Amino acid sequence: MKNKSIYLDYAATTPVDPQVVKAMMPYFTNKFGNTASLHSFGAEAKTAVDKSRKIIADALKASVSEIYFTSSATESNNLALKGLAWANPAKKHIIVSSVEHDCVLTSAAWLEREGWKLTLLPVDKNGMVSPDEVKKAIRPETLLVSVMHGNNEIGTINPIGEIGKICRERGVYFHTDAAQTFGKLSIDVNRLNIDLLTASAHKIYGPKGAAILYVRTGIKIKPILHGGGHENGLRSSTVNVPAIVGFAKAVEILNSPPLKTLHCNVSTLAKHENDRLIKLRDKLINGIIKSIPNSHLNGHPTKRLPNNANFRFSYIEGEAIIMQLDALGIAASTASACSSPKLQPSHVLLACGLRPQDAHGSLRLSLGRWTTESEINQVLKILPGVIEKLRSISPFR
Repeated sequence: MKNKSIYLDYAATTPVDPQVVKAMMPYFTNKFGNTASLHSFGAEAKTAVDKSRKIIADALKASVSEIYFTSSATESNNLALKGLAWANPAKKHIIVSSVEHDCVLTSAAWLEREGWKLTLLPVDKNGMVSPDEVKKAIRPETLLVSVMHGNNEIGTINPIGEIGKICRERGVYFHTDAAQTFGKLSIDVNRLNIDLLTASAHKIYGPKGAAILYVRTGIKIKPILHGGGHENGLRSSTVNVPAIVGFAKAVEILNSPPLKTLHCNVSTLAKHENDRLIKLRDKLINGIIKSIPNSHLNGHPTKRLPNNANFRFSYIEGEAIIMQLDALGIAASTASACSSPKLQPSHVLLACGLRPQDAHGSLRLSLGRWTTESEINQVLKILPGVIEKLRSISPFR
């Protein structure tokens, strides 16, 4: 695979931080025990997992017993929806937003085929869920509302605190997919009235293969994997100790003070990174909108993820933009990395009210820890020419 000189697809996945790699390495070699084993090797591995669980629980203001490790955000979301539904068969109605990740939408659709009633919440032109729409959708038989915290495609941040409060008042469980916000935005599961939450390591410079599902104490949920009864009986499978250690180290890094050499007043590295990325993001957005005619920002103009810039360009297709940029050494995407190979219009942009031909011309540029201002300048220099070239040969003009 050829090297990319500029990587702007951090929303899809992030490179593993060297400090995370260093923390993981012993658990591949010297500390390789199985957490279910009774000997000292197993005890050593279990201690590492217990420590990791506490680091992640503390980041969410949760209890250690409420954190369950899984292999991915997709697994966590499946477990949240299906596990909750199977454990509470008397309530047959679930509500999810129309802009959720595919794994939530397809899990909800599967439950609908199994007999549950499904309501898809509409969104406004910026892809935001209205708390009033949540209120209107809740019925006496409603079991669950699932609304993502920050949208993985267009970056819009939903008012999950208000939604969680409504769900709590109505006696309905509230789940949020926080894969794009955990480690970036402050999350207090108690203050936000969250009952279940999904987060993933590889979005925050940790390894692939480690994620969590937070489940509030007292909530009944059934496993979707059966076996040795790992994770307190909720998620059987040999525990991925190196990846879990790496996940916790990634969280620890984000919650640590910035280096003194940065000369900043913020209290954590995450806050420093957000401030830096917002400046770069806004420079990118303003530069593209000003320099490229018929270009539009997708998502909320201000209530958006600090690293997300999503655009649409009239008269051309996003896949063509991606291929041209890739040839020039710039890695980007059209939508979610899980769905971008499908060559179909983004369901998120369609839910925002865009026509299919407009949704096809989307480009997501997502920034990260190693994005520099010079890279943003280079993109601003290259992209206008790419768009002009593609429009000159476009059959849609």
